[in-house]
Amino acid sequence: MEVIKGEKLLSLSTSVKVLLDMLVSSELMDNFRITKLDVSLLKKLKTTLVSVLIALNDDADVKEWLDMLRYAVLEVENLFDEINTEALRCKVEAQYQTITPTSKVLKNLSSPFKRFNRVINSKLEKLIERLEFLSSGGGQKVESGVSNFTSVWNGTSASCSVDESSIYGRNNDIKKLKNLLLSDDASDGDCNLRIISIVGMAGIGKTALAKLLYNDPDVKEKFGVRGWAHVSKDFVVFRVLEIIIESITSKTIRNDASDANASYPNLLLATLQQFLSTNYFLLVLDDVWDAKSVDWIYLMDIFNVGETGSRIIITTRDERVALSMQTFLSVHYLRPLEREDCWSLVARHAFGAGNNQQRSDLYEIGKEIAKKCDGLPLAAIAIGNFLRTKLSPDYWNYVLERDILELIDYEVQHALQLSYSYLSALLKRCFAYCSIFPKKSILEKNMVVQLWIAEGLVESSTDQEKVGEEYFDVLVSRSLIHRRTIGDEEENFEMHSLIHDLATMVSSSYCIRLDGQNLHERIHNLSYNRGLYDSFNKFDKLYGVKGLRTFLALPLQKQLPFCLLSNKAVHDLLPTMKQLRVLSLSNYKSITEVPNSIGNLLYLRYLNLSHTTIERLPSKTCKLYNLQFLLLSGCKRLTELPEDMGKLVNLRHLDVTDTALREMPAQIAKLENLQFLSDFVVSKHDGGLKVAELGKFPHLHGKLSISQLQNVKDPSEAFQANLKM
Repeated sequence: MEVIKGEKLLSLSTSVKVLLDMLVSSELMDNFRITKLDVSLLKKLKTTLVSVLIALNDDADVKEWLDMLRYAVLEVENLFDEINTEALRCKVEAQYQTITPTSKVLKNLSSPFKRFNRVINSKLEKLIERLEFLSSGGGQKVESGVSNFTSVWNGTSASCSVDESSIYGRNNDIKKLKNLLLSDDASDGDCNLRIISIVGMAGIGKTALAKLLYNDPDVKEKFGVRGWAHVSKDFVVFRVLEIIIESITSKTIRNDASDANASYPNLLLATLQQFLSTNYFLLVLDDVWDAKSVDWIYLMDIFNVGETGSRIIITTRDERVALSMQTFLSVHYLRPLEREDCWSLVARHAFGAGNNQQRSDLYEIGKEIAKKCDGLPLAAIAIGNFLRTKLSPDYWNYVLERDILELIDYEVQHALQLSYSYLSALLKRCFAYCSIFPKKSILEKNMVVQLWIAEGLVESSTDQEKVGEEYFDVLVSRSLIHRRTIGDEEENFEMHSLIHDLATMVSSSYCIRLDGQNLHERIHNLSYNRGLYDSFNKFDKLYGVKGLRTFLALPLQKQLPFCLLSNKAVHDLLPTMKQLRVLSLSNYKSITEVPNSIGNLLYLRYLNLSHTTIERLPSKTCKLYNLQFLLLSGCKRLTELPEDMGKLVNLRHLDVTDTALREMPAQIAKLENLQFLSDFVVSKHDGGLKVAELGKFPHLHGKLSISQLQNVKDPSEAFQANLKM
C-alpha cells in the first residue's frame, strides 16, 4: 500500500522533529546541566537528526532500514526520558534530605552522578554513531520512488447519476432526507435557505445517497435549478462557483487564465446569482473538508438569493463542517449497513444483478466475508467485485482467511486513508495508538486520553486531560472514531473495523496485540486479552523485548468475575521491562501483593491495579517520580497507601474508589498536580490529613468523596478547603 508507506515515512519524520524540539527545550538543557552530562553531544545529536530528516525526505523504502531507524529514534526518546528522570530524582531526593548537612547530601549524590554520566554519555555516543550510519545509507537504503501523499484540490463536476437498485439498506435514510428536501418547514423563519448535511466515515455511501436524492423525480420537479460540485480538501471559492455553473448549464466555462483576471470572480458571482434567483434551487457540495466559517459565510451570502425553500446538501466526513454552518441546518449521520443489507450488496457485485440465486453453495461463505466489511458499502462493492473473478468455494474460503484491507482496491484504501492523512502529526500518533485495542472494543474517552498522556502523545500543558479530550473529539468529528451508546449508560465510542485495520497498518511496527501478531524485539506497545488463567508460558516470548513501553491486560474497564495471573509473570517478568510507561494488571484476583521491584520501573506514568486483592503498596512505589495515573479502584482489601506519597510529584489522577482505606498519608497534601482524587479520608490524628488540606489542590476537579467527616474538629477547616461546585 504505497500511500501507507509514505505515511510511515511521514510518521518517522514527525518523531525526529519531536526530538529536535526536545533538544532545544530549556528543560532538557537544564537537566543535562543538573546531571553534568556532556552538552557538546547534544549539538552533535542535533546535526545527526537533521541528516536523518534529509535521508527520510529522499523517500527511502526499505522496510528493514525504516525499522532500524525508527528503533534508533525511539531509543533516543528513551535516553532523554532517562536523563529527565534522573534530574527529577535528584530534585525530589534533595527536597527530602534538607535535614541532612549539605556536604553530606552532595557526597551522597556525587558517586551515582559519576556512574550515570559515564553510562549516559556512552549510550548517547553510540546512538549518534548508529544514526549517522543509517542516515548515510547504512542498512542498504535504496531509492524507491514512493512519494509522500500531497493534497491537491480536485473539484469536478463528474457524473451525478446513480443506479437506485444498487443501493441497499437506506430506505429510512432516503425517506427522512427526502422529507427534509421537499417539506415547507415554517421553523425556517426568514431564512431562504436550508442546509442538509450528510455526515459519515469514508466509504459509508454519503455521495451515493446524495446522488439518489439529486436525481429523484419529485426532487427534480420541485427544484428548477440544480447544481453539483465535488469540493474535496483545498477548495477555492471561485473554483467552486465555476463547477456549480458548469453543472447547472452543462457547459464548460473554465480557463487557465482565470486566476490572473481580477474581475473574473465577480463575473462568476453575478452569473451564478442570476441562475439561483430565478427558481427554487438545489445545490450539492460533495466531500467538503474545510470547516473555517469565513469561507462559509461568504458562500452563504452568495447562495441566499433563491426562493424560500431552496436547499443545499453537503456531504462530509467531518461533523465540524456541518456544525459550522451559519444558517438553518439539519445534520444526518449515516451509519454502517446492517449485515443482511451488506451481504446483499456484496452478492449483487459478486454474482451480478438478479443472478445471486444461482450460487446458493457460496451463500454461507459469502455472508461471513460480508461481515468483514462491517457495513461499509464501498468495501462491500470492492469485495463483491473481487469475488466475482472466481465463483468457487475454495477461492471464497481463501478470501475469507485474508485481511480485507489487502484485498480491496486502491480507491477504497485511498478513501479510508485520506481522513488519516489530513490529521496533524500528534493526532496521527494518537490514532495509531488506538490499534492496541481489539476490534469492536468499547473506547472510553477518559481511559484513552489517560493512556495518550502517559505515552507522551499529548502536548504538555497544565490541563493535559482537556487537550487530550480535544484530540479525541477531533478523531470523532473526522469519523475515525464513532459514538456507541449502550443502553442508558454514558456515551462510549468504538472504531469501525476497517478504520481499525488502517490504525493497525500504520502502527504495526511498534504496536502489537499478543493474541494475534508475531512479536519482534522492537515492539513498544503490547496488549492482550485477559484469560481466566494466564500462565507464565503465555508471555515467554516477551523475554528479549527490551524497549516495551506499554503492557495492557484488556479490557481495562470491565470487571471480570475471577481471573488469575501467574506469580512468576508478576515477580520475574515485569521487573525486566524497565522502559515501561504504561502497566495495567487490573482484574487479576491472584495479585495479592506488589513486588518491591515496582520501584525499578522509573519511567512508569500509568499504573492500573484496579480490582486486584492487594492490601498495600510497597514503599518503593514512591520512587516512581514520573507516575501520573494511579488506579486502585475496587481493591477491596487495600487498607493503606505508602507514607512517602508526596514524592509522586507528577501524580495527576488517584482513584481509590471502593477500597478499605480508613486513613490516608498526610503527604498526599503535597501532590499539587492532582487533577482527580476519588476519595479523601479525614484523619482523626493530630498530625494526619485534615479537610483544610484540600485547599492545596488548585487543579482538582470532578467528583470527590470525603469520608470520616466526624474527625473535623474546627469548622473553619471547611472554608480553608476552598471547595467549589
